[in-house]
Amino acid sequence: MAASPLATPLSPDMSSPCWASCLPGDLVRLLASRLLAADFADYVRFRAVCGPWRSSTASPRGRGVLDPRFHPRRWMMFPEGNGLHPGHPNLHGYVRFFNLDTGAFVRVHIGPLLEHHSVLDSLDGLLVLHRDHDTAIRLLHPFTGDLLDLPPLSTLLPQMHQDLHHLPAQEKLLYLRSLSTAATFADGVVTVMLALSKIYRVAVATSQDHGWSMSTWYYRISRPPFSCQGKTYVVYSQMGADRTAKIFQIDTPLPGEVLQTPKLIATSSLVKLYAPVYFVECNSEILVIGHSDIRVSKMLVYKLTDLVMERNIPVTSIGDKAIFLQSRTLAASAKALPTLVGDTIIYIHPMKQYISQYDLTTGSWSLAMDQCSLRGTEPGPCSLVQHIFTCCSPTRHWTKGLLYHSMVDENTYGRWPPVTRT
Repeated sequence: MAASPLATPLSPDMSSPCWASCLPGDLVRLLASRLLAADFADYVRFRAVCGPWRSSTASPRGRGVLDPRFHPRRWMMFPEGNGLHPGHPNLHGYVRFFNLDTGAFVRVHIGPLLEHHSVLDSLDGLLVLHRDHDTAIRLLHPFTGDLLDLPPLSTLLPQMHQDLHHLPAQEKLLYLRSLSTAATFADGVVTVMLALSKIYRVAVATSQDHGWSMSTWYYRISRPPFSCQGKTYVVYSQMGADRTAKIFQIDTPLPGEVLQTPKLIATSSLVKLYAPVYFVECNSEILVIGHSDIRVSKMLVYKLTDLVMERNIPVTSIGDKAIFLQSRTLAASAKALPTLVGDTIIYIHPMKQYISQYDLTTGSWSLAMDQCSLRGTEPGPCSLVQHIFTCCSPTRHWTKGLLYHSMVDENTYGRWPPVTRT
């Protein structure tokens, strides 16, 4: 792997300043820990200032996956569009990442590795890879190059005799690749839980196992599962007159523990959230987002912690954040990323089916991008909104070199470039 672009000294005239080398080690470690809590990239740059700072702080290389302190949580792989999928020869081995809070971009030389892997998910900024030749699942820290190997997905096939029994093994494996990833990190052992969104079961394995274990139970779901801090959340919305949404939590077991069935943690009986209902992590809170009525014209936002405590307290502001809702959800800072607007939810308009933004303050809908990008036969000035929204469509667009496009007709299927039906 090429030298990381993050390992750049803070400025040319600070490569070995006297004042830096004289700082006490305890103070250096305190500053480093605060930088690391905010952004992995700042921590790397801090260590690059001088030898004493580097020797006083822990190197992330070699422990980038095992130690969650070093996870690049707010960094996301950037979708290039124009057919330039990760590993494409025209990218010359480089892949770009951007920070959802600061707007910073870096490019990393991991393309050769991705030529033989598929990217399935992002876990705290780690890439969840599927190795093509043997179906092994691997966790990759994109900035340190650290890899953690997990068992092959094919070890689940003997446990799927009740699922998709009419399909051959290769087609079953395709169903397993639609997933949401949660993990725990304890005593050097990583336990990963895959919520398999197309067969409604979960699979668990540790970094010391040779195979995956699949749950004997199924979970009920109305939207793709959402994973955060070692837990997976699923929502099931009642149909008919009772539109209550039930929220379930599935915990990733620690080593030696037994996988438990989903536990009901909240219902929307007090607030009547209408489907579809989404989860998103925003400002260190898990938010639950749904609609006020069957017409889905107004969106409602609640803190999950409030729903668990049966408190009916709607969230009326998310500050400078813009929330993106699709099969994956993200929150990004409008302060750092141009073209984003704070206090908005970027979402496919429920009636007009184009990428829109819902203003939490006024309750109004508007276009989230320019008209040229929305309806043009060629992508216009593709806004950053379109690229971030593409990150929220991991299975169909994010790693395929395709941008999510609002225009939906018989040839586009919501993708850009259009794919002609054969």
